[in-house]
Amino acid sequence: MTEARFDELIHPSTRLSLVATLAATDWAEFAFLKERLGLSDSALSKQLTTLEEAGYVTTERRLDGSRRKVRAQLTDTGREAFHGHIAALQEIVAGATPPAARPN
Repeated sequence: MTEARFDELIHPSTRLSLVATLAATDWAEFAFLKERLGLSDSALSKQLTTLEEAGYVTTERRLDGSRRKVRAQLTDTGREAFHGHIAALQEIVAGATPPAARPN
């Protein structure tokens, strides 16, 4: 079971959305992430770099004909941080739910 641990690095909504998207895939193409998250090239690059420097994401750059393509993947460390963060958020939400409204 994953230890609940709030993660300040992935908590901002853009990074949380990015990590959640990567958690649902093996690899994701830059263009897909850009469209899905509604980010500019530079904004997405910045977020990926921040997560990569933390060891949460790995990127791969390759040539496809004459075009350079980038894809990203969540690392095991990133996946663990994401699951711990989600568990921490669930604990926070559960604490705000009246006992009578909590599922059994």
